[in-house]
Amino acid sequence: MLDIKFVRTNPDIVKENIKKKFQEEKLPLVDEVLELDLKNRNIKQEVEALRADKNKISKKIGACMAQGNKEEANELKRKVQENADKVEALSKEEKEVELKIKKIMMSIPNIIDPSVPIGKDDSENVEIEKFGEPIVPEFEIPYHTEIMESFNGIDLESAGKVAGNGFYYLMGDIARLHSAVISYARDFMIERGFTYCIPPFMIRSNVVTGVMSFAEMDAMMYKIEGEDLYLIGTSEHSMIGKFIDSMLPENQLPQTLTSYSPCFRKEKGAHGIEERGVYRIHQFEKQEMIVVCKPEESKHWYEELWKNTVDLFRSLDIPVRTLECCSGDLADLKVKSCDVEAWSPRQKKYFEVGSCSNLGDAQARRLGIRVKSEDGSKYFAHTLNNTVVAPPRMLIAFLENNLQENGSVKIPEVLRPYMGGMTEIKRK
Repeated sequence: MLDIKFVRTNPDIVKENIKKKFQEEKLPLVDEVLELDLKNRNIKQEVEALRADKNKISKKIGACMAQGNKEEANELKRKVQENADKVEALSKEEKEVELKIKKIMMSIPNIIDPSVPIGKDDSENVEIEKFGEPIVPEFEIPYHTEIMESFNGIDLESAGKVAGNGFYYLMGDIARLHSAVISYARDFMIERGFTYCIPPFMIRSNVVTGVMSFAEMDAMMYKIEGEDLYLIGTSEHSMIGKFIDSMLPENQLPQTLTSYSPCFRKEKGAHGIEERGVYRIHQFEKQEMIVVCKPEESKHWYEELWKNTVDLFRSLDIPVRTLECCSGDLADLKVKSCDVEAWSPRQKKYFEVGSCSNLGDAQARRLGIRVKSEDGSKYFAHTLNNTVVAPPRMLIAFLENNLQENGSVKIPEVLRPYMGGMTEIKRK
């Protein structure tokens, strides 16, 4: 969420940013919020004037009472009451106007970084760099669920009966591999200096609206009926929410955390054949990383975060590339974002396995996450997040890139301690 002062002094910049994000329908919101802002400031001035007048009249009442002039004192008291009634009415109107301002401000997108490429949607994202040599073996690679089924490692049919489409049972060595990847990702991030956390898996509505846009909320979140609780779509929601309404001493920054959680998502919309199986699902587990830092450090941490994901995937013999998200593909709160995509030798192309985002002070402004410097000045923190690893989607990349011609799956050396020393998974 932008600072209303910024919008007030830079309306043309805000409008141009909206155009860059191809959200022209939001252009009228800028003028609307400016009108409401002017109205709000006028109300405040009138309230201040009425209160100042009340103080002056109160002093006169005291003087009249001292002089025994009760009639004049009573007249002055009536004026005080009239002022009080006006203040009460104006204060009520002020709250209503401020709510309208906040609602609109939460719909106006954040100012994107100048380096973000301009484009309408993800088809115009820009490749940054490739890591590892993408290989297509001479033998045919089956669809990921077929690979899992060859190890008796997945049961979609039973899951469909129990919970419907978008759910699965993982079993045996595949379930163990799933847990091994999560455990390895946890230790990988701990070794890089991040503090491990397990957060609440449900959050209140004020946290939801603090960490994401209304459009994302509607598309992703499951609400608990009859309660002010939502199932999290990623542990970033809980982890950023951890700092709500807090004043962080500057010397305690940056806060670097890595968190495990299950994730729950509606995943609205129709999906293609390549998104069957366990690619796009309603429930999965994820290891996440988040950073809360000083504004001048957020660009540095953005680079560090996506590199962590690249390094992890490369340690598992999975080629990856990074894509710069274009303006139209950025969620409203994001300043800058890149996707990490893993190589699929079966499809002979890359597919998304994680996303790194710098949100500037947008989340901090919504949630009231401030920093107090040594000189006593206060400012909003910057927040960032990135996927460490999100199986089972990551398992698709792992299985395809480590599948052997005989049908077994090679276990990279770094993962073997988490798999009881196994060097490969063999067909049952």
